[in-house]
Amino acid sequence: MQVTVLTRICDKKDWPTLYRTDRGTLLVQGYTGDEHGLNVPNGEGIVEIPVELLKKAVADGVL
Repeated sequence: MQVTVLTRICDKKDWPTLYRTDRGTLLVQGYTGDEHGLNVPNGEGIVEIPVELLKKAVADGVL
């Protein structure tokens, strides 16, 4: 899989980051949420990201 960085909101760390893949999907890097209480199927996970990451992606024109 080829992965391209679309945007991030922290210049000094890799978190949080939004990526695009060559499979037509997005990857999101953020903190894993443990205390959400959701029933998540095996093989899936919950990632918490700031709303500012998506706002920046739209403002940057990458979404």
